[in-house]
Amino acid sequence: MAHQRHPSFPPTWPRFPPAILAVLAVSLALFYTASLLLPHSPSSNSTNHRRPPPPPCGGAATDLAAGRWARDPLRPARSLYDGTCSFHRNAWNCLRNGREGIESINSWAWYPDRCGGEAIPRIDPEAFLSFMRGRRIGFVGDSLNENFLVAFLCALRSADGGARKWKRKGAWRGGYFPKFDVTVAYHRAVLLAKYTWQPAEHSTNQDKKGVKGIYRVDVDAPAADWVNITKFYDVLMFNTGHWWGPDKFPTETPLVFYRGGEPIDPPLGIFDGLKVVLQSMISYIEKEVPKKTIKFWRTQSPRHFHGGDWDRNGSCLFSEPLRKNELDSWFDPRNKGVNKEAREVNSLVQQAVFGTDIKLLNLTHLSEFRADAHPAVWLGKKDAVAIWGQDCMHWCLPGLPDIWVDVLAAQILYNMEAG
Repeated sequence: MAHQRHPSFPPTWPRFPPAILAVLAVSLALFYTASLLLPHSPSSNSTNHRRPPPPPCGGAATDLAAGRWARDPLRPARSLYDGTCSFHRNAWNCLRNGREGIESINSWAWYPDRCGGEAIPRIDPEAFLSFMRGRRIGFVGDSLNENFLVAFLCALRSADGGARKWKRKGAWRGGYFPKFDVTVAYHRAVLLAKYTWQPAEHSTNQDKKGVKGIYRVDVDAPAADWVNITKFYDVLMFNTGHWWGPDKFPTETPLVFYRGGEPIDPPLGIFDGLKVVLQSMISYIEKEVPKKTIKFWRTQSPRHFHGGDWDRNGSCLFSEPLRKNELDSWFDPRNKGVNKEAREVNSLVQQAVFGTDIKLLNLTHLSEFRADAHPAVWLGKKDAVAIWGQDCMHWCLPGLPDIWVDVLAAQILYNMEAG
């Protein structure tokens, strides 16, 4: 007997009132919108949206701009080097030169507000050199970058007893650490741009009364000391500023600025010349230095001449850092003091590096406090003070530049790990 086929009917669905249907539609829309706004967990095989870890203490720009100096009685005992470091420069070797208060100078630590009551940690030379194995770090600029470099070399030497001096590629001073195959060197280029002496008889300024000659500055040509090393280093640290003043280039031997082989007309004053050189050199850096190279620009190191400039019996025989409420009276350009240079130059540097991949290492603020940390009259030579005056511009070693080294090491490691 054949089975009788029953007709099939579509299933019946319950009927909802229109008001309920409207509520359901609105709820679904809100749920979908919220899902778009909520953060999504990345899939296990995707790293495209990973956020980099926060920078370590000392690795953020705010760590240098917001903080305080406080004594750390144990810090001098943790110094990484002493007066016997083979990389020392005599005038800055305050331990060997018997600088009074050197232990006090090294008992201060910088405590960034961001770091929860902790000071910027000391560099671990062994770990740093291990991470930097096979790499090269270059400093380019004036003697304050050399001051910085010497502190760096002496700190790193504590991890490699075989460290030796290195002067190649036009370097003025440097060190090689064979245990790690790491090179750290300094190229002296005080204006960054090429400059040459021209006696009055060969100068376009020979008609000016009292001019003995000029220093020709080719604003579009890097100094020979560093023009060929742009692809040699993995990290580069630039600075200029301390030579851009009438004390270095008085009216009888002025700077005259050239572009394309011709004098710039109308002639530029020193400050306007610095602005043009900064723009030109930074343009050259962006063009010639590989993108993968980590590039820093160190802001001005402040001077602490009290009672007159270096050639007017200026002195810095202080026993403690300045207080915060004293800084503007020392350094604000509106007060027209002898130490206004740092903030004036910084304003131009900040404008020039803005929008580039050069990282600003702003060491000025924390250094402004440290009027106590210069070599002053302890220069290692009998007649140095009589000839040159007190040194209230460079820094004792060991001393403040060791804090700079801690900051730089933290920022190099962070930027390399972050890619």
